[in-house]
Parts: sequence; structure tokens; C-alpha cells
Amino acid sequence: MKASDLFVKCLETEGIEYIFGVPGEENADFMMSLEQSKKIKFILTRHEQGAAFMAEIYGRLTGNPAGCLGTLGPGATNLITGVADSNMDRAPMLVLTGQGASTRLHKESHQVMDVVAMFKPVTKWAQTIFHADNIPEIVRKAVRLARTEKPGACHIELPEDIAEHDTDAVPMSVKRFRRPVADDKIVDEAFNKIMTAKNPIIVAGNGCIRKRASAQLRDLCEQTGIGVISTFMAKGCVDMDADYCLYTVGLQAKDVVACAIDAADLVITVGYDMVEYHPHLWNKNSDKEIIHIDFLPTEIDSHYHPQTEVVGDLAHTLWMLNQRFAADGSFSFDKTQQIATRREMAADLAMEKDDDSNDKLKPQKVLWDVRQVMGPHDILLSDVGAHKMWIARHYQCHEPNTCLIPNGFCSMGFALPGAIAASIVHPDRRILAICGDAGFLMNVQEMETAKRYNTNLVVMVWEDNQYGLIAWKQEAHFGHHTKLDFGNPDWMQLAEAFGWGGHHVTKTKDLIPQLEAAFNEEGPSLVVLPIDYAENMKLTERLGNISCPI
Repeated sequence: MKASDLFVKCLETEGIEYIFGVPGEENADFMMSLEQSKKIKFILTRHEQGAAFMAEIYGRLTGNPAGCLGTLGPGATNLITGVADSNMDRAPMLVLTGQGASTRLHKESHQVMDVVAMFKPVTKWAQTIFHADNIPEIVRKAVRLARTEKPGACHIELPEDIAEHDTDAVPMSVKRFRRPVADDKIVDEAFNKIMTAKNPIIVAGNGCIRKRASAQLRDLCEQTGIGVISTFMAKGCVDMDADYCLYTVGLQAKDVVACAIDAADLVITVGYDMVEYHPHLWNKNSDKEIIHIDFLPTEIDSHYHPQTEVVGDLAHTLWMLNQRFAADGSFSFDKTQQIATRREMAADLAMEKDDDSNDKLKPQKVLWDVRQVMGPHDILLSDVGAHKMWIARHYQCHEPNTCLIPNGFCSMGFALPGAIAASIVHPDRRILAICGDAGFLMNVQEMETAKRYNTNLVVMVWEDNQYGLIAWKQEAHFGHHTKLDFGNPDWMQLAEAFGWGGHHVTKTKDLIPQLEAAFNEEGPSLVVLPIDYAENMKLTERLGNISCPI
């Protein structure tokens, strides 16, 4: 068969369901082959970056890679931000790019650049197909690496002349392997350290949102009552209503939940990822007793030098510990600090729940109301900006992967295209993207994609007419900020132009009714509200004067 036909057959064999992207001349053969597929759906986007974010969210929600596609040169460079975001946020992804003919890659040539070299720093693996017969091996390797812990992006480049070649090769069958598990001896060591601790605490990272890992973590906490503090991306690894849920950590300033870490004589990190929350923020003096439990050994860092590393399949390690706790129920931990921490933080989160502002809406109140509207399995996606800090702190979750925050690479423009993918994966759930006015306009063109596929989603824009997070950071550090203001479109006309529903909320009491109305409309809807970011510096001042509850 033709090489491009074989490429598609290999992707079908791997179970690839979706490819998002913008094709070009150099992947025309691939697109003709893809058109014949009965198993893979191609989603045409309005920008390659949007395609990459869609593939990322598909990967985060399913654990399986989707493809994002661009052509050579500018098509490939447009992909790279979303690819980097996926790779650093540990989402499996296949990056598929066309290339000029292999006969002209050695010299200066129209639109030709070394795309593989460009993608190597932001992927787990990047490779050109030099011979059609190699396609089955390359696809099999790329998918396996993308799925392997920690998941990430893999790039395959197909030059236009190679795509036309004939080949007798056939797809390789998919072989799965079981992840290696931790040794009994090291699990015993970890178990004994936990049993002798007085005030242990768990810091859960993004490795815990894998379904099996979350279930085992909850089992461990039900048995022991040890409190769990989650990073931004680990939200929902334990239920927000559980007594042992101590909410979220990750702001640069010290927060109430950090008091529980301060008081702990043992920190158990589970699926912890340093790209999210650096240990110098919680282990400043490098003196904490730490047990590291993860799929991989720890990254070397002077503030994170665990005394015990339990390396292997995360869910299995937690299961091994649970077996030991079930057999020996003699543990007795002092939970005074974690009880006080949860009580203080819960009161803080509810502080503005009855606010009735009629000018600008407070972030805390907006998120309180959003939580009332969203069900336990509904999905909120946060873009990057000042709103992300508020969502991370104030929006808590019942289930894993119900609050999707980019917190490794942290790219703006993530939420709208991500919401499109989330609505494709879970058409039966409410999908809400919260964006700043800056981040939303970075991929605003995907409003057309959302309408064309009639996706049921709501985008909420917090309008402050400036780069709010940068203003917040500069204000906190320098006492003022540089010029960061900008103008915005007429939001309701923008919604109408793209065929979206539109809702402008200016009074707090109208938020829930308008949000419900938006969710009940068919197709995508836009909800815009003026946000009171005077609360930013008030929070900074409060956290700067924080006193721990015990």
C-alpha cells in the first residue's frame, strides 16, 4: 500500500480516535488516506495551537493520545506551544507534521526548517520517517512512549515524497506491558516510617489523578485519616468533602494549608511533580523527612532529597501500603493541625459566599457560585492568568480530572480549545472554561470550531481589561505595575458573530441564573462578567500576614 495509507492503518491499530489540526500541501497524501478511515475522526481547527491544546485535553481525560497535525514550517511552529504544554503537563499526545521532499532537506529550501530538532526539547521523542517500511516501528514506538509514565508528547514527521512511496510493511500489533512495581523491602521501610510518625501529611501531585491511583489513595486515607494537600493539577484526587482533604497548595505566597506541612514530621509525596510546585516553597531549610512515592525516581534538587524513595506503579505501591495498614491498625496520629487547617481553610473559602456586589463580581463569590452549578463529574478548565490563582485556591473538586489547569508549562490560550476537546470526550457533562480577557482572545478563532461542531460548552470570561496576573505580580513585588491595559471587543456582538449564545452578567445575584441559562442552550455560549481584581492584593496582604491556626 501507499506509505500514507500504512501510516493511517498504524494509527488505527493503536486505537487513535481523533486528530486535530490544520493540513497543508506537504501532508496532502496523509489527509487523503485519513479521509478513508472509518476509525479516526479529523477535527479541522482554525489554528495549529488550538489543535495541540485539544489533543492535550483529550489525552489528559482519556489517558490515550490523540494526534495534532500541522504542515511544515509555520504550521509546525504554530503547534509547538501546545505541544510543550502537553509534554510538561504529562498528557500523552502524537504530533504529526508534514515536511518537504527528502531530496531537498539538506539545503536551503522554501519553508524547510529542522522541525525535528525544534520539537526535541518539548517532546519525549521526535523522529523523521526516512523510509516507508519504518512506519510501523516508528508509530508503535511513539505511542508507547507517549503513554509511558510520565506521559507526554511524541513527534513524527512525514516528508511529502516518502508519503507517496509504496510499501509491503504492515502495522505492528499493540503490546502492552505491566509497569514495574516497588520492592517489598522499600515498601516496608516506608510503612514503618509512617507508623512511627506523629504528624504525617500527604502532598499529592498530578500522578494521583490516574483513576487507579486516586482510588487507592482514597482507600489509604479512609484507613489512616492522614490529610492530603493537592497541587493544582491533582485536584479531585480525594473528595473535597472528605475530612482528610486539606485543599490545594501552590501559590507562591504561604497559604493556610502550608501550615499543615510546617507542622508535619513526615511528608509523604505521592505522584508529586516538581514542575508544579517547587519544594523550596515548602521545604525551605531542606530538613523535612520525606517519603517519595511515584512512578519514577525523584528529580535531584537540594530542597527535595527524600530519605525513602518508593519507585514503581503508583496505584500498586499505594495498594501495598493499604494491605499493611489493614493488617496493622495500631497507628495513632495527631490530627490536631490538619483538623485546624481544614477548618480555617474551609471558612476562608466560604468567606464571600453571600457577597451581593452590583458593580464588579468578586472572584471568591464567582467560584462559590460556579461550584453550586457544576455537578461532581462536570469539568472546569482554567486558562492562565489571575483567575487561575483564584480557581486553584477556591474551586475544589469531588473527582479527578474535573478541574483541568495547565500548571507545568502554563500557557495562555489553553481553555477554549481544551473545552472543545472535553465536550467531545464527555458530551454528557457540563463543560465550563474560565478565561481572562487576555487569554481568551489568544485562541478566539476556535469559537468558529466550537460552533461548527455544535459543541455544548460554556466559556466564562473574567474581564479586567489588562494582563491581570502580571499586574498582580508586579504590584506585589514593586508596589506598582507597568502599563498593562488593553481594550476589548463588544462581547455580545462577538458571541453573535460566531453564532454563540451570549450573556453579560453585571450583578452577582444574576450569575447562577445566567450560567444555568447558558448551559441549557444548545451549542456554545459565552458568559462575560466584570471581575473585581482589587481582591488580588487583599489576598496577597492577608497571606503575607498569615498565622497558622495551631
